[in-house]
Amino acid sequence: MRLERGRRSSNVEDRRGASGGRMSRRGGGMKVGGIGGIVILLLGLFFGVDLSGLMGGGTQSGGSGSLWNQAPSASSGQVAGDDAQKQFVSVVLGDTEDVWNKLFQQAGQRYQRPKLVLFSDGVTSACGFTSSAAGPFYCPGDNQVYIDLTFFRELQRMGAGGDFAQAYVLAHEVGHHVQNLLGVSMEVQRMQRRLPKAQANDLSVRTELQADCYAGVWAHHAHKDRQLLEPGDLEEGMNAAARIGDDALMKRAGAAIRPEKFTHGTSAQRQQWLYVGLESGDPTKCNTLSDL
Repeated sequence: MRLERGRRSSNVEDRRGASGGRMSRRGGGMKVGGIGGIVILLLGLFFGVDLSGLMGGGTQSGGSGSLWNQAPSASSGQVAGDDAQKQFVSVVLGDTEDVWNKLFQQAGQRYQRPKLVLFSDGVTSACGFTSSAAGPFYCPGDNQVYIDLTFFRELQRMGAGGDFAQAYVLAHEVGHHVQNLLGVSMEVQRMQRRLPKAQANDLSVRTELQADCYAGVWAHHAHKDRQLLEPGDLEEGMNAAARIGDDALMKRAGAAIRPEKFTHGTSAQRQQWLYVGLESGDPTKCNTLSDL
């Protein structure tokens, strides 16, 4: 990815090295699961495996080799600084701001930029306390994306390394913010309360696939406007989507593939919707909920 001259977002809050704080009892909406949440949900809750130490954090208490230098953490005794990883996510976030600002303006709407919170070990948001083990997530209660940058190492261990794979993770969470602004998240939750468990879960999967598509929409425009992508980036994204599909994760865990336990969609579905966004650049094509 060609990010060397990209604009850094000013909407980044660095909480690395700070205490995650006590668990919040305030309601702020259900956390929208990120890519990392798939690993914990599938391998932990579904298969009875305690993976709370996977990311070096504690247990989750609320709701749902990187190419860059490892971020400092509280346990290392280092103070979080303006390191390469922070620069990377700041530029990616800034680029998502530029793309979604433009697309919202074209639709006659105003884009409200989300804040990106960097943390280590665990963090308290409007959605409650979450450990690093849950992976990146978006909290609609405070319109913020949360990520422990050590998650990028887990991506690489899963065979999904590369800078575009990392950008895809962040763009997926920003996609959930777009859904929140458009009222999709609230409508989906309203519908889920009236549906049987299996259908409600299907809605969650469709929502995640739409966030994948929105990630592709961002990359389409970022490349069209600023020549962001380099040879191999598309392959990185498709490989990451394949590695983090629910069926691939279940197979990797040595468990039977159970569609009723899917949270984000199969590898083929994630690749399909990421590609729809990449090819079209049109958010209206991300119609994963169109037949409801």
